[in-house]
Amino acid sequence: MIAAIRISQTGGPDVLKLETFDPGPPKAGEVRVRHRAIGVNFIDIYHRTGLYKLPLPTGLGLEAAGEVEAVGPGVSRFNAGDRVVYASGPIGAYAESSNVPADRAVAIPEGIAFDIAAAVLLKGLTAHYLLRRTYPVKPGQTILFHAAAGGVGVIAVQWAKRLGASVIGTVGSDSKVEIARSLGCDHVIVPARENIANRVREITGGKGVPVAYDSIGRDTFMATLDSLAPLGLFVSFGNASGPVPPFDGALLAQKGSLFFTRPTLMHYVTTADELDAGAGELFDLIRRGDIRIKPPRRFPLAQAADAHRALESRQTTGSLVLVP
Repeated sequence: MIAAIRISQTGGPDVLKLETFDPGPPKAGEVRVRHRAIGVNFIDIYHRTGLYKLPLPTGLGLEAAGEVEAVGPGVSRFNAGDRVVYASGPIGAYAESSNVPADRAVAIPEGIAFDIAAAVLLKGLTAHYLLRRTYPVKPGQTILFHAAAGGVGVIAVQWAKRLGASVIGTVGSDSKVEIARSLGCDHVIVPARENIANRVREITGGKGVPVAYDSIGRDTFMATLDSLAPLGLFVSFGNASGPVPPFDGALLAQKGSLFFTRPTLMHYVTTADELDAGAGELFDLIRRGDIRIKPPRRFPLAQAADAHRALESRQTTGSLVLVP
């Protein structure tokens, strides 16, 4: 038996309960990972609240780092004692250990600590597909990235600068402006006191940006549309303020024959090769210092509810992890 955070109903942070749970031995193709650090991400909140529906009761969490305790039949990718991290499921990472498909985990390179690995893989793979595959950012382009000082933003802004882009970032408060600038944002907008679209037009000489990455959702939807250049791409990859409202497709034509996409990581890491490629590029950038990661804020596993409250407040910067 292991300790695990589980929910029997959707709702606020108080529905998170620490229980004992028996994951059983690893099945064919699986490894059992003893967790040393567990990533906390906004998708966990979407699962907890029921925005993204899961069968109940259920565990939570998609991302954790630790050591392989045991391998199931047919596994050759890892051996007991290997340091690994996973970030694309299965659900249930908020636990002392978990059985994970071996092809969903990646080796942690030397020099990368467990808490850093658990804090960056899901967010880093997200930044990778956004900047390298959904819309391959090119040198000299100006892009808009919302929540520039948040978990994904901390990585994505640095990565975009490494690719040669000029970055306009939005942040939730004045206290985050200097953080965003330190990451590489060329311009920082505080929506509470500035009009996003007007500022983007000022910065770009009226042209707008070719791509905008929006994890906020409802509150920034129209501002993001109005920030795009003709034929621009709206990449909606999160719902921190609530889901994007239903809209008529004709709106995209009216705003300049725009494109709209709602990507998700699972469709970009369908094979172990895709997973290894994205993780490898991420870890290489971290090891070279091109992407700098501050140690994440740590919460005991039993205090998962407090971690969710901190993340939902949108007052955090960087990443959060749970420690069993």
